[in-house]
Amino acid sequence: MTHAIEVRNVYREFQQRSAMAGLRHKVRAVDGVTFSLPAGDVLGVVGESGCGKSTLARLIMGLLPPTSGEILVDGRSLAGMDRRERARLIQPVFQDPYSSLNPRQRIRDIVGLPLASQGNLPKAQQADRVMEMLARVGISSEMAERMPGQLSGGQRQRVAIARALVLHPRIVVCDEPTSALDVSVQAQILNLLAELRRELGLTYLFISHNLAVVEYIATEVAVMYLGRIVEQAPAQELFRTPTHPYTQALLASVLTPDPALGLPDVGLGDAYPDPTNIPPGCRFHPRCPSALAKCAATMPDNIRKDGRLVECLLAIPA
Repeated sequence: MTHAIEVRNVYREFQQRSAMAGLRHKVRAVDGVTFSLPAGDVLGVVGESGCGKSTLARLIMGLLPPTSGEILVDGRSLAGMDRRERARLIQPVFQDPYSSLNPRQRIRDIVGLPLASQGNLPKAQQADRVMEMLARVGISSEMAERMPGQLSGGQRQRVAIARALVLHPRIVVCDEPTSALDVSVQAQILNLLAELRRELGLTYLFISHNLAVVEYIATEVAVMYLGRIVEQAPAQELFRTPTHPYTQALLASVLTPDPALGLPDVGLGDAYPDPTNIPPGCRFHPRCPSALAKCAATMPDNIRKDGRLVECLLAIPA
């Protein structure tokens, strides 16, 4: 099986200075992450804010170097590629389709910028490819002459997708690409992404807080907590039978349309995960409603079985 992305035991640490004491300490945003993503699949990455999702995305795009570990794209080390080569293989679609577009450029110029930076196509061919890609995402030639401020949020995100795909990359990193859009527009963008994936053979790394969105578009789901992947499984299996207590809590937290049901109580308490103060043992144990005494002292291993990964002592057969 061909893997579009292989992440091998990757760590990323940051130095943080205490505002009160002026002391420096390390924050490990990504902590020993390992996974492989087959070509043409969609890996959805979910977890609370601060769990390391966006840092992982930046590492895969080459915007940050890993502190240790290795990232391979199409079997080649990402660290050995120059900026232009990485751009040909991997492109991003960001959360806010307005702030990610230059408000002083016309749409056709925004989409054509990656081609111009590569410098390997005549201008006439660049213009043709830009218009072809805009048409593919549903942006007319008339809209191509407008500024970003003259388009709706959904139209701007279509432009961002066209810009990401104009180089014909193999991998697209989508960091919350629908969270700034209305619900009806979200569905249109998700359908567009799914259609483009089928037509162009794309591989997606899809980061989102919205579990319904991830369930719709992902073929595989990785759940992150304090820098680690604590559960990974095919999307249908994970949503049908979540194994890790944190995954169970995330799925239980989904709001229902019935106001009489109120807010769900997922049993996690008021504590919030602190990446500057990672607890010993299982890092989820202070919030885990099923934690045992050994969870506070023993770091669980990754258990891999039948294409599924879970990092939990409770998942080990007695």
